Amino acid sequence: MPLSHAQRFQRLTALLAEWQALWRPLPFQHREMPWRGRAAGLADTLLALPDDAVDRLQAAPFEDSPLAAWLPVDELAALVALPSGASPASALPDDWGEGIGARKWRQIQAFASRVPVGEGELVEWCAGKGHLGRTLARLHRRPVTGLEWQPSLCEAGQDRADRQGLTVRLQPQDVMATDAARWLAPGVRVAALHACGDLHGRLLSLAAATGTAVSLAPCCYHRTAAADYRPLSRQGRELLAAGDWTPSREDLAMAVQETVTAPRGVRRHRERANAWRLGFDLLQREVRQVDAYLPVPSLAYGKLPDGFAGFCHWAAERKGLALPAGLDWPAYEAAGWRRLAAVTRLELVRHLFRRPLEIWLALDRVRLLEEAGFRVALATFCERDLTPRNLLIEATPP
Repeated sequence: MPLSHAQRFQRLTALLAEWQALWRPLPFQHREMPWRGRAAGLADTLLALPDDAVDRLQAAPFEDSPLAAWLPVDELAALVALPSGASPASALPDDWGEGIGARKWRQIQAFASRVPVGEGELVEWCAGKGHLGRTLARLHRRPVTGLEWQPSLCEAGQDRADRQGLTVRLQPQDVMATDAARWLAPGVRVAALHACGDLHGRLLSLAAATGTAVSLAPCCYHRTAAADYRPLSRQGRELLAAGDWTPSREDLAMAVQETVTAPRGVRRHRERANAWRLGFDLLQREVRQVDAYLPVPSLAYGKLPDGFAGFCHWAAERKGLALPAGLDWPAYEAAGWRRLAAVTRLELVRHLFRRPLEIWLALDRVRLLEEAGFRVALATFCERDLTPRNLLIEATPP
């Protein structure tokens, strides 16, 4: 028999806690992985992988994985397997997506077709310009209220809805405010596509308290005010209280760090930035004579200095570090690229646990609603190459 949500949640909790010594360390911070002694031979196996094997394991971490000799790959694969609710591509008229990015529009099509509608009101949570709300209004021929805290987005979205003759109302509303509950009630269905962290946590807590139906694709679990994760469900709190694992905000970020949908130019830029960071890391350890990682601020896309030396001077200035003259910049840059290749391979351990961690977080949300008496389904609403954040929580109150 298939596992219940509660059983799956319990088993994932146990595995994530048992193997945390391997998946929590960040390879870019360590010149020698702290788990080498526990998993003898694993690092050497990973470092010997050719590029095509690395690419394959990044795309399909559970298929024919060499990590199975050390880690519970098959059990993790079974625990993250979910029903697919993916809808046919281009199921809605193309002109409905006017003014929406192509990839975002495909996500909205897939998500909107999975939102069931009864006789009650439809509300979009964290609506932005109301792209999803307008699509739901057209698809179901129903009025939709969109909640968005930025008035400028409400105005832009309302103007577009009015021009299209849609019964959509964009309402300025801080969903974290105490009065946000006024939009939720039995008979209401709230839809949220990629609402982040505390924003979707707030929705689920209010929905559980008010008996409001929910269609949610959660995202960015690490965007939360708490430094350590606070489970939403009673079962989650009990499991963590009985165990030896306290998820940090950094752990939560790991669940959403896949970049399978990033454009090639963005990926190349990110690779160069990471190689330069790793080259600078080697340099700063020598200059400071301290063999420890030194965090460097991030740079916005397109702001990377023209060359590696410029990047190192920028980073050193941010950290109050004086660089000596006469450095062999090409040698340090080449070392950074070599280290990037090694880090990419060692990251495959963390990559194996990314989807299990994301499913664990989603199950905590599912269990919150089930504990409130809801009937809840957890599935995917689109293929992973459209967005890795393809989980759908569909909850109907008692």
